[in-house]
Amino acid sequence: MSTLNNKIDFAVVVAVNHANPNGDPINGNRPRETYNGYGEISDVCLKRKIRNRLQDMGESIFVQSDERNTDGYRCLSDRASGAEELKAAGKDRNSYAKAACEKWIDVRSFGQVFAFKSKNKDKDSGVSVGVRGPVSIQPAFSVDEIEIADIQITKSVNSEPGEDGKKSSDTMGMKYRVDFGLYVTKGSINCQLAEKTGFTEDDAEKIKDALISLFENDTSSARPDGSMEVIKVFWWKHNSKSGQCSSAKVHRTLQIKRKDPNVIPASADDYQISVEPIEGLAMEEYEGL
Repeated sequence: MSTLNNKIDFAVVVAVNHANPNGDPINGNRPRETYNGYGEISDVCLKRKIRNRLQDMGESIFVQSDERNTDGYRCLSDRASGAEELKAAGKDRNSYAKAACEKWIDVRSFGQVFAFKSKNKDKDSGVSVGVRGPVSIQPAFSVDEIEIADIQITKSVNSEPGEDGKKSSDTMGMKYRVDFGLYVTKGSINCQLAEKTGFTEDDAEKIKDALISLFENDTSSARPDGSMEVIKVFWWKHNSKSGQCSSAKVHRTLQIKRKDPNVIPASADDYQISVEPIEGLAMEEYEGL
């Protein structure tokens, strides 16, 4: 496939129903929210889910999560040093970056910093290479303020018997969830950076497919099956590399409003989702899987 020749903008509308879409580790794993009370899903969390979906599709991923490890490497430095393509590139930065982009789709999509220390005493034998990726994605924010439910639970800690052979006592804990929230994330794909990483039209289609099926195989106790749903994916394809207008202008065309301002939304059906057309700019709309 040819390198991407048309700038792309996209937006994804996500419904959260009795789930914790993205816990904040420094706040007791409560769902992330802004100071104004709006829900937030970090861009790092969204990229993790995109990587997981691409991996499900059979793509090679550099930044793998532990539970999805497929090559036996337990850290990024080992994965990089174990790649024959990168060994062949040697210390030439351009060759190294090109080899990494060709091998891993997430590197040529999101970019990556390869800054690993050498395991021998030769300080000059390490590598430091930065790759800027063409795919950028913003954090997702809720359309309205969210309500976070605090749920007290009992945690069983009886993993091992005590010295007297008796069962250890259970302890109390907390779980948190968003009863309902409609979130929106926006992003773009830059053609100039795509040329540098070798990101292709086919790669763009794979990113789109990943967004449409973002929460497939993403089940956990915090996000039960069906509690996270992609409602809509909007995909704008410009007629040139630089685009007919800015990404900000394109993203502003997405309008989401309550159908009844006096009713607290409990589902995506309580919202009206529309897009204002831009003359000459093609837009595709997809339902989430």
